[in-house]
Amino acid sequence: MDTCLVDQAGEAGAIPVYAATTATLDGVIESLPSPMSEWARANDFKASAGSVLACPDAGGRVVVALLGLGAPDAVEPFAAAALHKLPAGSYRLQDGFDDPATSVLGFALSSYRFGRYTEAKPSGVKLVLPAEVDRDEMIRIIEAATLTRDLVNTPANDLGPDELAAAARTLSERYAASFSVIEGDALREGFPMIHAVGQASPRAPRLIDLQWGPEDAPKVTLVGKGVVFDTGGLDIKPPSSMLLMKKDMGGAAHALGLALMVMDAGLPVRLRVLIPAVENAISGNAFRPGDVLRSRKGLSVEIGNTDAEGRLILADALALADEETPDLLIDFATLTGAARVALGPELPALFTPDDDLAASILRHGEAVDDPLWRLPLWPGYRAWIKSEVADVNHISSQPLAGAITAALFLEKFVEKAPSWAHIDLFAWSSSDRPGYPKGGAAQTIRALYSLLKDRVEART
Repeated sequence: MDTCLVDQAGEAGAIPVYAATTATLDGVIESLPSPMSEWARANDFKASAGSVLACPDAGGRVVVALLGLGAPDAVEPFAAAALHKLPAGSYRLQDGFDDPATSVLGFALSSYRFGRYTEAKPSGVKLVLPAEVDRDEMIRIIEAATLTRDLVNTPANDLGPDELAAAARTLSERYAASFSVIEGDALREGFPMIHAVGQASPRAPRLIDLQWGPEDAPKVTLVGKGVVFDTGGLDIKPPSSMLLMKKDMGGAAHALGLALMVMDAGLPVRLRVLIPAVENAISGNAFRPGDVLRSRKGLSVEIGNTDAEGRLILADALALADEETPDLLIDFATLTGAARVALGPELPALFTPDDDLAASILRHGEAVDDPLWRLPLWPGYRAWIKSEVADVNHISSQPLAGAITAALFLEKFVEKAPSWAHIDLFAWSSSDRPGYPKGGAAQTIRALYSLLKDRVEART
């Protein structure tokens, strides 16, 4: 059980919380006994989004709490995150919460603290899990978000390719999944672009492969970009751009987070997780601009910029995934700044040639408050990644539409899978907001988990 949540047995003595919009506030206050109603009026509580008020009895003991949801047409789904502002103690959702599960999730996601290097200081506020909320489902979602965030937040000195593989191995052992790692000569020969990107680092590159579930079940393959740190290579990044590059393995973290939910729920699928894990470092044997690399698929790739390494390692991993024709193939990557320019940090970009898949992903994202936004695989831009010396250049000849041309490059390595989606995400929250504390962020995995559950239910 997550430490910020309390089972039903702990409900006795928990302080009731009433949620109110600006429209329902007067009615909520009138329903409170005196002196709590008088306290609310005396403190001029307006029910603005994210506001809270602890209301004491005549003896000064907090016996009721109010949570503001804001205007009725702009209610923040994770507004219950603000409950952490209340005095330490146990609370329970009393009234005004249209979706208790979303409220609990918002509260729990906001309770996250990364405490590996310093003492984490939780708020001391605990919330009783309502009877109507599926306890197991809530815990697996919280655990998946925590795993994703912990991996993203861990600095590169403590999270190299080997440590990322260890995290995947630990997850595989928990759910009795098969686990293997391809490295050394086998990696050089079978996955030449993964090897080329990681060869300059003293921490050897590798391809992590986790497989779980019945072999005759529908195949779902997840590919996650695992660049544990990105200097930019010989096209070195400026210091300001390098500062957050510990999070460049965010795609791998998201693949593992989604895998945790799938395995913990026991979804009847054949799950495979592929993570190319590398450090894009600088040394005498670093790959260079102008080099031509051979890919696993056989396509020759001209290197236009060594700071666009993520799509190279993804391409080799996608080629392997595509070889067994999975029913659904999804890759996650902190791939382009262009996606952030287009959509900002809160909206991951979704690319897929499958209109039905796109509509379904977007629908589930909206339903579980885990949004994405679709961008086009615009065929007119394919000419921008042509090469005069190789089959393809991995970056565009134009300084525009960088997220689209990166996706078009990846598309060249997926031929057999009937449904493929590429998700270009930020994996980071630059400031605290409801459900997303500052630091590593888990994005899109709840949407994809909801999609997979829906597909499973549709088959039964």
